[in-house]
Amino acid sequence: MRVAILTDETGWHTRQLQTALRGRGAVGRCVDLADCRIDTTVAWHGLAIPGYGRELPDAAIVRGIAGGTFEQVTKRLGVLHALRELGVPVYNDARAIERSVDKAMTSLLLHAAGIATPPTWATESAAQAQRIAIREGAAGHALVLKPLFGSQGKGLQLVGEVDGVHHPLPPLDKAYGSLAYLQRFVPAVCDPGFDWRVLVVGGRAITAMRRVSRHWIHNVAQGARCEPQPLTTPLALLAERAAAALDLDYAGIDIVPVRSEAGNTGELEMQVIEVNGVAAWHGLQRVTEFNIAAALVDDLLCRKCAGEAALAQAGADLSTDARSA
Repeated sequence: MRVAILTDETGWHTRQLQTALRGRGAVGRCVDLADCRIDTTVAWHGLAIPGYGRELPDAAIVRGIAGGTFEQVTKRLGVLHALRELGVPVYNDARAIERSVDKAMTSLLLHAAGIATPPTWATESAAQAQRIAIREGAAGHALVLKPLFGSQGKGLQLVGEVDGVHHPLPPLDKAYGSLAYLQRFVPAVCDPGFDWRVLVVGGRAITAMRRVSRHWIHNVAQGARCEPQPLTTPLALLAERAAAALDLDYAGIDIVPVRSEAGNTGELEMQVIEVNGVAAWHGLQRVTEFNIAAALVDDLLCRKCAGEAALAQAGADLSTDARSA
């Protein structure tokens, strides 16, 4: 079985996936979506995927999509959409990635599904963003300004008063694409603070960790340390609901502890702050006993590919029955 690992950079994660695929008798080839093209002269399907000639891969794992112009990203996602429509199992597919990479859409879908998540706003009006910050500040809340498309804690800024320091709303034009995506700041419940990263694979939470840092940003890329975390039932169920809300094959769910509104300091609630559809797991692997890449590959081959094959066979059977009738 030939699996395309769609990525804009190779390294530890792609090597882990290739090793896991070899363990299942499959071959993983790294392909950059920027190098793929639509070419209706090359084959019946109209796609040119480097390394596959006139054929298509048997499956694809999306490990990374390079940034670019609106047109470039649209083409890259178009290739993912086309692969799915052509019957290639894509893990996660373009629809799921679009829902998770757009933080505003993620927040909207979580809210619509009744999943606890901080109050969130997305607006193109700087004046409206300022009014939101003032109103939230008057109620005793600070905000976090995030790039709509971003990862690894890059570009996050506090807005409002935190620990006696006022953080003004920065200009939105350049780094934020003239858009304010604002989420209510959740103060740490202890010192140092922490959040949880839960990995959901095939609809089931399989492992978790604490990301601990004295800084308010808890991403591993920003210096947080990884600690083992028992996968409790409430933590697992919340993560699974979040992944299901975005219809993801696999996802890294970031969950933050929150003081109970009842004011009981012994009671902690949980809120989902982000859902990652192209989740890294290097830090998580350090505190997880089993091989995460193998779990991802097993889910792809045993559930995703088997499910697609069954649907295709069912469609073929229906077509045969219809012709017979």
